[in-house]
Amino acid sequence: MSSTLLKRSEVSKENTWNLEDIFPSEQAWDQAFEGLKKDLKKAAGFEGKLTSAEQIKAIFELEDRLGLETERLFVYAHLHHDEDTANPTYQALLEKAKKLSVEAGEALSFITPEILSLPEAELDNLIESEELKPFRFTLTEIKREKAHVLSKAEEALLAQVGNLSQAPQNIFGMLNNADMKFPKIKDENGKEVELTHGSYIQFLENPDREVRRQAFKAVYETYSKQKNTLAATLSANINKNMFYAKARKYPSVLEMSLYSDNISVDVYNNLISTIHESLPLLHRYMKLRKKLLGVNELHMYDLFAPLVEEYKWDISFEEAKQLCAEGLKPLGDDYIKTLQEGFDNRWIDVYENEGKRTGAYSWGAYGTHPYVLLNHKDNLNSMFTLAHEMGHALHSYYSDEALPYRDAQYTIFLAEVASTTNEALLMDYLLKHADNPKQKLYLLTYYADQFRTTVFRQTMFAEFEKIVHERAEAGVSMTPQELSSIYYELNRKYHGDDMVVDKDIEMEWARIPHFYRSFYVYKYATGFSAATSFSKQILEEGQPAVDRYLGFLKSGGSDYSINILSKAGVDMSSPQPVRDAMSVFKDVIEQMEQLTK
Repeated sequence: MSSTLLKRSEVSKENTWNLEDIFPSEQAWDQAFEGLKKDLKKAAGFEGKLTSAEQIKAIFELEDRLGLETERLFVYAHLHHDEDTANPTYQALLEKAKKLSVEAGEALSFITPEILSLPEAELDNLIESEELKPFRFTLTEIKREKAHVLSKAEEALLAQVGNLSQAPQNIFGMLNNADMKFPKIKDENGKEVELTHGSYIQFLENPDREVRRQAFKAVYETYSKQKNTLAATLSANINKNMFYAKARKYPSVLEMSLYSDNISVDVYNNLISTIHESLPLLHRYMKLRKKLLGVNELHMYDLFAPLVEEYKWDISFEEAKQLCAEGLKPLGDDYIKTLQEGFDNRWIDVYENEGKRTGAYSWGAYGTHPYVLLNHKDNLNSMFTLAHEMGHALHSYYSDEALPYRDAQYTIFLAEVASTTNEALLMDYLLKHADNPKQKLYLLTYYADQFRTTVFRQTMFAEFEKIVHERAEAGVSMTPQELSSIYYELNRKYHGDDMVVDKDIEMEWARIPHFYRSFYVYKYATGFSAATSFSKQILEEGQPAVDRYLGFLKSGGSDYSINILSKAGVDMSSPQPVRDAMSVFKDVIEQMEQLTK
């Protein structure tokens, strides 16, 4: 690949996705847009009339039709916009699609409140009626929410508070992204360089230890200067959560946060307690990291340092596709055939070009195949990104094939499972076929750090959130000293005696944006654990486990997330999936220890 970025018009067609599979032309998009604007007016005819199974069935069918068409219009405009964010044509198209999505939401917003206003006995009869059988899960969900829906006047008041409730997150965002300035540091050549949010992790990955130490110190000294403001901001977010939990009659903020996914508090607590019993494994990895780095003391700024001397492994996109297909063979012929269909029929937008959105994702509209955005570089990380995003894509493909529109969309709790299962299977294949010890150690290090950052670190974050909310609910003030003390002690507990837990790390709570999206990060750890458990079962049991897993992919959001996983053989209400993941982590550490004797 040339170092000069191509303009979008210069990118070869086979490396771009084919959006004509959604709409054959912009003219067709415009026609669908105008048609949908007219159809939205039909919804008003149902308002105030949702009292019979017949009327409710009709409005749900209209809601599905309108929702699907809105999704197609929005996805087409958004994907075109992401190809070249500077293109004014697609900027305008996306704005039109966004406005229409809001209009669609408003036009259909009366449905849930009207159904909830029905007497309970009447709602129970509707749930059991044969006519509404395709919508039974939707109605059951609406009924489940009823205990926490307030009167019309109270709901209107809470809606007005909505903008105020965003204040803590918005203030943190402005302070963190716009106002926070870090000092310059010296690189390995003694040259002064800019330290930014974006470059911080790169500095922590620098082989030069002094560069790592400087970056670490500079970041946390900067946050420490703002500790009172940042503590007040996080405390305001906790108070906001407590206000909503009390107003909506939840026993605690944690229970409120888990309620929408119908996840028991036991799942959250199980994750933390099972990781606690597995902390000796993380301590063992810290000891190994210390040995491989050849240092007398392992510091917090050594956690991202490379353990294998720069191992160069160029992997072209063609090779990445071949290795993914080989690695995912345990999932069976049908899965590989569908994967190949995606590779061969322009589901993927492969390389970076001028103006293209950064990162990677999988997305699409029901009724057409999924799409994957990549910014492929010829390296190991990009190959795992391909496997990851195709996991999302095939999860969506199988769900859409098996289920009606309403039931096909899976929850965030499930979203990372299929993508991470693909990564685990690919890693297993690469390790089995590594052709030299250095390559194998490089892969094992990559995998071990995924366990450290996605399971242990995210669980530590989840435990921090639980402690600070429980203390605040008990009346304890969340001062900077309180927050820092809790955070520092958790780091000592998680990293063990072979790690020097530098005092500076006590301010890390101040830079984690996810703490403003409360009780969310645990899903990274549960998703990774569920995926590791699935891959372990697939590799050890073969076809019976594959059949269960494909059943999971075809379940979409047709049931509660915990039930969908349980039916497929992963019971997240028990500690077993996390223990399965830990047994794989243990095996990774043992292989690393063998290679470095």
